Amino acid sequence: MGAKVRVYDPAGMEQARQVLADVTYCRGPYDCVEDADAVVIVTEWEQFRALDMERLRDLMACPVVVDLRNIYRAEDMKKHRFAYTSVGRASTHQPIGIYTPLAQAESLTPALSGAGTTAP
Repeated sequence: MGAKVRVYDPAGMEQARQVLADVTYCRGPYDCVEDADAVVIVTEWEQFRALDMERLRDLMACPVVVDLRNIYRAEDMKKHRFAYTSVGRASTHQPIGIYTPLAQAESLTPALSGAGTTAP
């Protein structure tokens, strides 16, 4: 069991290829999030600030965003029905249907790194 990690960076793909193994490199942000169980934002490029959130949510298997750069506002993410957490701010809205009770969560893999992850 583990995570499948897909990555996209508008400027750093070549550098990433030199240091990241066992990941899938994607053509764009929407390609990267397709069927993802979670998205982790690790860069603050303007392209990520301007994403179509409805499209992003509709492409994902679970609308979960971990924002390590604080590029989104929690209120906006709640409005778009994402489970959202960011660095240094309180976690917010958790949509119905993605909450997993603790007893069931033990079987899930918590490894999230990269731009998009999906369960195997």
